[in-house]
Amino acid sequence: MIKTRSSSYGLYGSVHTPPARAVSLYGVHELSICQALLAQVTEIAGDRGADVVERIVIEIGPLAGVEPALLEQAFTFVRAGSCAANAVLSLETIGVTVSCMACGAQSQTTPNRLLCGVCGGYRTRIIAGDELRLRRVELRAPPQRPTSTAA
Repeated sequence: MIKTRSSSYGLYGSVHTPPARAVSLYGVHELSICQALLAQVTEIAGDRGADVVERIVIEIGPLAGVEPALLEQAFTFVRAGSCAANAVLSLETIGVTVSCMACGAQSQTTPNRLLCGVCGGYRTRIIAGDELRLRRVELRAPPQRPTSTAA
Protein backbone atom coordinates (compact mmCIF):
# COMPACT_ATOMS: atom_id res chain seq x y z
CA MET A 1 0.00 0.00 0.00
CA ILE A 2 1.38 3.41 -0.98
CA LYS A 3 0.83 6.24 1.45
CA THR A 4 0.10 9.71 0.16
CA ARG A 5 2.98 12.12 0.55
CA SER A 6 3.63 15.59 -0.68
CA SER A 7 6.71 16.65 -2.55
CA SER A 8 7.84 19.54 -4.66
CA TYR A 9 6.34 17.76 -7.67
CA GLY A 10 2.80 17.54 -6.31
CA LEU A 11 0.69 14.93 -4.56
CA TYR A 12 1.27 11.21 -5.04
CA GLY A 13 -0.87 8.36 -3.87
CA SER A 14 -2.58 5.14 -4.74
CA VAL A 15 -6.17 4.63 -5.73
CA HIS A 16 -6.69 2.67 -2.52
CA THR A 17 -5.39 5.27 -0.07
CA PRO A 18 -7.14 8.60 0.21
CA PRO A 19 -4.89 11.65 0.46
CA ALA A 20 -4.16 12.93 3.94
CA ARG A 21 -5.68 16.29 3.00
CA ALA A 22 -7.91 16.85 0.00
CA VAL A 23 -6.98 19.90 -2.03
CA SER A 24 -9.64 21.31 -4.32
CA LEU A 25 -9.19 23.93 -6.98
CA TYR A 26 -12.95 24.25 -7.31
CA GLY A 27 -13.82 27.86 -6.54
CA VAL A 28 -10.37 29.35 -7.21
CA HIS A 29 -11.96 31.56 -9.88
CA GLU A 30 -14.42 32.93 -7.34
CA LEU A 31 -11.61 33.47 -4.84
CA SER A 32 -9.66 35.66 -7.26
CA ILE A 33 -12.84 37.58 -8.09
CA CYS A 34 -13.38 38.26 -4.38
CA GLN A 35 -9.79 39.42 -3.97
CA ALA A 36 -10.24 41.90 -6.84
CA LEU A 37 -13.62 42.97 -5.42
CA LEU A 38 -12.13 43.60 -1.99
CA ALA A 39 -9.29 45.64 -3.48
CA GLN A 40 -11.82 47.80 -5.34
CA VAL A 41 -14.06 48.20 -2.27
CA THR A 42 -11.08 49.06 -0.04
CA GLU A 43 -10.04 51.76 -2.51
CA ILE A 44 -13.58 53.18 -2.57
CA ALA A 45 -13.70 53.23 1.24
CA GLY A 46 -10.31 54.94 1.44
CA ASP A 47 -11.31 57.57 -1.12
CA ARG A 48 -14.39 58.44 0.90
CA GLY A 49 -12.69 58.43 4.31
CA ALA A 50 -14.64 55.41 5.57
CA ASP A 51 -13.15 52.95 8.00
CA VAL A 52 -15.76 50.19 7.75
CA VAL A 53 -17.59 48.57 4.84
CA GLU A 54 -21.02 47.40 5.98
CA ARG A 55 -22.58 46.00 2.81
CA ILE A 56 -21.51 45.14 -0.74
CA VAL A 57 -24.14 44.58 -3.40
CA ILE A 58 -23.18 42.63 -6.53
CA GLU A 59 -25.29 42.19 -9.65
CA ILE A 60 -24.70 38.81 -11.25
CA GLY A 61 -26.11 37.23 -14.38
CA PRO A 62 -26.48 33.51 -15.03
CA LEU A 63 -23.99 33.71 -17.92
CA ALA A 64 -21.28 35.48 -15.88
CA GLY A 65 -19.34 32.27 -15.37
CA VAL A 66 -19.45 32.58 -11.59
CA GLU A 67 -21.08 30.27 -9.08
CA PRO A 68 -22.91 32.52 -6.56
CA ALA A 69 -22.62 30.08 -3.63
CA LEU A 70 -18.86 29.76 -4.16
CA LEU A 71 -18.55 33.54 -4.46
CA GLU A 72 -20.24 33.99 -1.08
CA GLN A 73 -18.06 31.30 0.49
CA ALA A 74 -14.86 32.80 -0.94
CA PHE A 75 -15.89 36.25 0.31
CA THR A 76 -16.02 35.03 3.92
CA PHE A 77 -12.34 34.06 3.67
CA VAL A 78 -11.10 37.09 1.73
CA ARG A 79 -12.75 39.73 3.91
CA ALA A 80 -11.04 38.59 7.13
CA GLY A 81 -8.83 41.30 8.61
CA SER A 82 -9.94 43.97 6.15
CA CYS A 83 -12.21 46.99 6.45
CA ALA A 84 -14.96 44.66 5.16
CA ALA A 85 -14.41 42.02 7.87
CA ASN A 86 -18.07 42.14 8.95
CA ALA A 87 -19.57 43.24 5.64
CA VAL A 88 -22.61 41.54 4.20
CA LEU A 89 -22.33 40.42 0.58
CA SER A 90 -25.66 40.69 -1.24
CA LEU A 91 -26.06 39.09 -4.65
CA GLU A 92 -28.77 40.39 -6.95
CA THR A 93 -29.45 38.04 -9.84
CA ILE A 94 -30.61 39.35 -13.19
CA GLY A 95 -32.15 37.57 -16.15
CA VAL A 96 -30.84 37.04 -19.65
CA THR A 97 -31.96 39.54 -22.30
CA VAL A 98 -31.18 39.15 -25.99
CA SER A 99 -31.55 41.38 -29.01
CA CYS A 100 -32.63 39.69 -32.23
CA MET A 101 -30.59 40.50 -35.32
CA ALA A 102 -33.48 39.43 -37.58
CA CYS A 103 -36.45 41.38 -36.19
CA GLY A 104 -34.69 43.82 -33.83
CA ALA A 105 -36.80 42.86 -30.80
CA GLN A 106 -35.41 42.57 -27.30
CA SER A 107 -36.67 39.74 -25.13
CA GLN A 108 -35.98 37.81 -21.96
CA THR A 109 -34.86 34.23 -22.39
CA THR A 110 -33.30 31.37 -20.49
CA PRO A 111 -29.51 30.91 -20.28
CA ASN A 112 -29.57 27.68 -22.29
CA ARG A 113 -31.93 28.90 -25.05
CA LEU A 114 -30.80 32.23 -26.49
CA LEU A 115 -33.62 32.54 -29.01
CA CYS A 116 -35.70 35.61 -29.82
CA GLY A 117 -38.91 35.62 -27.80
CA VAL A 118 -40.77 37.37 -30.65
CA CYS A 119 -39.79 35.62 -33.89
CA GLY A 120 -37.89 32.59 -32.54
CA GLY A 121 -34.73 33.60 -34.42
CA TYR A 122 -31.42 32.14 -33.36
CA ARG A 123 -29.25 35.09 -34.46
CA THR A 124 -29.28 37.00 -31.19
CA ARG A 125 -26.90 39.14 -29.20
CA ILE A 126 -26.78 39.06 -25.39
CA ILE A 127 -27.67 42.44 -23.91
CA ALA A 128 -27.88 41.45 -20.24
CA GLY A 129 -27.18 38.38 -18.16
CA ASP A 130 -23.45 37.90 -18.62
CA GLU A 131 -22.23 40.62 -16.24
CA LEU A 132 -20.78 40.67 -12.77
CA ARG A 133 -21.10 44.23 -11.52
CA LEU A 134 -20.45 46.04 -8.27
CA ARG A 135 -23.74 47.88 -7.74
CA ARG A 136 -23.41 49.49 -4.32
CA VAL A 137 -21.09 49.77 -1.34
CA GLU A 138 -22.42 50.87 2.04
CA LEU A 139 -19.75 52.50 4.20
CA ARG A 140 -19.43 53.81 7.75
CA ALA A 141 -17.19 56.78 8.28
CA PRO A 142 -15.59 57.58 11.62
CA PRO A 143 -17.46 60.19 13.66
CA GLN A 144 -16.49 63.76 12.90
CA ARG A 145 -14.69 65.60 15.66
CA PRO A 146 -16.15 69.00 16.44
CA THR A 147 -13.89 71.82 15.43
CA SER A 148 -13.12 74.30 18.17
CA THR A 149 -13.07 77.95 17.44
CA ALA A 150 -11.04 80.28 19.62
CA ALA A 151 -12.64 83.57 20.38
